[in-house]
Amino acid sequence: MTGDATAGALPETEYGADNSGPPVVFLHGFAADALTWAPVQKSLARSHHTLALDLPGHGRALDWPRIGNAGVSARAVATTLDRHGFDKVHLVGHSMGGTTAALVALARPEQVASLTLLAPGGFGPEINHRLLRRFAAAVEAEELADLLEQFFHPEFRLPRLIARQTAAGRARPGVREALMHIAESLIDGTSQKVLPHEEIAGLPAPVKVIWGTEDRVVPAHQTDGLPARLSTHLFDRIGHMPHLEMARTVCQIIRQQTARG
Repeated sequence: MTGDATAGALPETEYGADNSGPPVVFLHGFAADALTWAPVQKSLARSHHTLALDLPGHGRALDWPRIGNAGVSARAVATTLDRHGFDKVHLVGHSMGGTTAALVALARPEQVASLTLLAPGGFGPEINHRLLRRFAAAVEAEELADLLEQFFHPEFRLPRLIARQTAAGRARPGVREALMHIAESLIDGTSQKVLPHEEIAGLPAPVKVIWGTEDRVVPAHQTDGLPARLSTHLFDRIGHMPHLEMARTVCQIIRQQTARG
């Protein structure tokens, strides 16, 4: 995969000082933005150089020249890595960002020091297409709050700030249209395309897959039958948002990855 030489670097949120190790680059999921990583990123920034990117069509990259599926995002991420001149990075991706991270690693294995995937898309055909389409189209705060709850474990107490921030973001011109376009590019009718598991398992970098057993977006049973070389962590009473539902545990796993990679 080559980057798009005509595009600039994706907008980023950066924490932590440069050090001798590769930076940790965070890629968010569908309809989120770089801020979703704040709890994890700020904790890791005490010891690592970290960057969270806004993917095309999201956040500060709403007007990116091209928006679409994870392949589009992967090319934009590749361009961004080139612009920074990073020799190696630790990639951490959630949901659609997990698919994006995997595609970057498959295309540029020599550039990825470790790969950490949280509830990644593309690990099986099943996807809650109705929820994603409704979430993309919603603009009213009450409806958004109801839909957001389905991304978490039923007993998780969703902070009101998340729903308020989401509703405020949907008020920006073009956001709803961009998300609806991206949703359709991710979903093939009622399913999603599947990544090559064996090729991911064969990457030279350590790969960890994190999943909540109560995920209502992409089911955790998609981890069944994965190659043994893929290190899989399943967590009870966790939904589709492990980086928010168990931020401390996710930080620990990423630190393990950076120590190995």
